Amino acid sequence: MGDRIQQAEMAPKVMGLRERKPVLKPNVLAVLLLSVLLIGGLAATDLAASAYVQRVVIGLGISIILVVSLNLSNGFTGIFSLGHVGFMAIGAYTAAILTLPVSLKQVNLPDLPAWLGRLELPFLPATLIGGLLAMLIAFLVGLSLMRLSGPYVSVATLGFLVIVQVVLVNWDQVTRGARTFSGVPPHTTLWWVWGWAGLTVYVIWRLARSAYGRQMMAIRDNEIAAQALGINVMRSRLLAFCISAFFTAVAGSLWAHFIMSFSPKSFYFAQTFSIITMLVVGGMGSVSGSVIGTGFVTLLSELLRNAERGINLGFLQIPPIYGASQILMAVIFVLVIVFWPKGLLGERELNFERLWGRLRREEASDRHG
Repeated sequence: MGDRIQQAEMAPKVMGLRERKPVLKPNVLAVLLLSVLLIGGLAATDLAASAYVQRVVIGLGISIILVVSLNLSNGFTGIFSLGHVGFMAIGAYTAAILTLPVSLKQVNLPDLPAWLGRLELPFLPATLIGGLLAMLIAFLVGLSLMRLSGPYVSVATLGFLVIVQVVLVNWDQVTRGARTFSGVPPHTTLWWVWGWAGLTVYVIWRLARSAYGRQMMAIRDNEIAAQALGINVMRSRLLAFCISAFFTAVAGSLWAHFIMSFSPKSFYFAQTFSIITMLVVGGMGSVSGSVIGTGFVTLLSELLRNAERGINLGFLQIPPIYGASQILMAVIFVLVIVFWPKGLLGERELNFERLWGRLRREEASDRHG
């Protein structure tokens, strides 16, 4: 009798062990699989791809950092900033000056302060200093700008970008003014870029799904209701603005040590338009949408740029049309705004658990059918 009671008590436990769900959820499995595929693809690109392909892949990684970081401010808080390229410029010039060899500083920047002229730092500390400097400036600027809303904050951040441009052009002893800043060491590699890209995506994704991220989205959806619930609007916006500025400056440092020569005009309206296009196409408020939108726009722009040189299919020959890629990108941007105003993913994220559940249901229905 006692053995039967003991067996009856153990039966639910055994059934529970049999019915236990997999330890790893589909989303985790998908992320691990994508990470392995990404690392394998980067290794193959690094070892076997041409210089052109490597250049495109590195540019794609830098663009992902820029778009995902901008999405934190524009997509999750509703503050549409037009001046984030200014933080990219701050990160680029700061890191470039800190890593520039002392011998080149004496030639290219003879009027630098003595302590800065003798200073030469490794790539990582210089990049971090550039990011922290941009974060500090974002904090000081954001104390006033983050009190604004709607089109006012867009105009104000655009004014910040203009101020950065004026400083870069006129601060000759540090930035060489409007002349090209050259001689930057080529420290940026495929692994540096995609390591920072992965870190940026992870940090922004985790932040968006934390209590702080939910507060940001509540402010974006209804600022008055968020204030009524006790959410500190200023603090949430300022947090997003500063973190976004840090990663944008990191992207600027990576870009500077990849391109190796640049000028203030590299960080102006053309770059701003490019980043915003990627953000809008992918979907504001979606981290995975930012990545997909960046990949889509980058691939399309490269195809169009190659098509500018002319197409010869034998039966059809199209002469070179230089500048057509920019026109077509502008047209595509307008079409997306008209037909997909929320972008490809809108505010949704890629959900592999939902996809896995749908596949399981279809499999079950096929069995029963």
